Amino acid sequence: MNSDALTPDPTAEPQRNSLTQNAVNDAALNSGSEAASRSPISGSFSSSGSRDEANQLEQQVTELRQQEKALRQEVSSLQTSYNSMLQKQIAEAQAAIGRVVREGLTELEQRKQTLQISVEQLERRQERIRNEMRTTFAGSSQDLAIRVQGFKDYLVGSLQDLAAAAEQLQLVPAVDETKRKVVMAKPPEGEEVESPTPRFAEQRFQDQTKRIRNRLDQYRSSPDYYGPPWQLRRTFEPIHAERVASWFLTQGGRGALRTMGSRLQNILIASAIISVLRDLYGDRLRTLVLGNTPERLGEWRRGLQDCLGISRGDFGSEEGIVLFEDPEPLAQRADRLLKQKQLPLIIVDESETVIDISLLQFPLWLAYAPDPLNPVLY
Repeated sequence: MNSDALTPDPTAEPQRNSLTQNAVNDAALNSGSEAASRSPISGSFSSSGSRDEANQLEQQVTELRQQEKALRQEVSSLQTSYNSMLQKQIAEAQAAIGRVVREGLTELEQRKQTLQISVEQLERRQERIRNEMRTTFAGSSQDLAIRVQGFKDYLVGSLQDLAAAAEQLQLVPAVDETKRKVVMAKPPEGEEVESPTPRFAEQRFQDQTKRIRNRLDQYRSSPDYYGPPWQLRRTFEPIHAERVASWFLTQGGRGALRTMGSRLQNILIASAIISVLRDLYGDRLRTLVLGNTPERLGEWRRGLQDCLGISRGDFGSEEGIVLFEDPEPLAQRADRLLKQKQLPLIIVDESETVIDISLLQFPLWLAYAPDPLNPVLY
């Protein structure tokens, strides 16, 4: 059934009432006019005609009231049916909405259960992988490598402490100065006296020359970015290798090199020289860096740490590298190191326009000369 057909028109009842009232008024007007028309012609039967008209009007009013009552009943029934249909439609809509909500909740519950199952599977897989890493060779080897590295660090520290303690012991008995002078003046036959100053360019140091070239080739062709401390860890180009070889084999470890135009490039060359000397002389080497400002010395410290893989603990008055702002204390420190049978390496920053003559007496020194074609303002 169409709900629009059953829906009562709210304007229907007022229209019907107005029609009823209009009919009554028309009847009254008609009766009045008839009475007026008849009164002048005949007055004898006016009383009887008025009674008939009144009866007719009463009948019409009665009929109209009955029609009004019927219409009211029809409107009431239509209103009742409309209300029932409206309630039925509301109930059906609520039922449909409830069904959609229940279906959505059911789907969400299913997706939730699926996700929970997936999460549980991933957690079990993660735990299985962890167990495999603990039990397989890869995980065990990694754990073993960590333990070995820790033990290695412990041994290195212990050996360094032991070496420092051994240096303080006087294991060699005191020799009479006169006998020592005689021995130094006349060595035994067939035995050569080795000078404490390294002479890399001499013919009898061919074994060291080969070792130096092999080390430079290794730095250039097979760089080890995770090697042990004091070994070069940066990319080494042929131009760097040429400068280092020239300083070792041509200048004999004592001379100036033209600056590379960058302090970082100069530090790279100095790091390669330090690495080779550490390979040749071990802990005997002591590097003394001269720079006229703390900022430049800070660049040297950071650059050497980065290129050689060393830490701040390797810098200090009793450590492998010492930084100086003035040449006088540097010369005094180098002199004390020679007396202690150590080998000082003096490195002069390119910002030093004049080299103190006291530094030229030591066996190893490297100075960076500014490029006349590209002068740098400091």
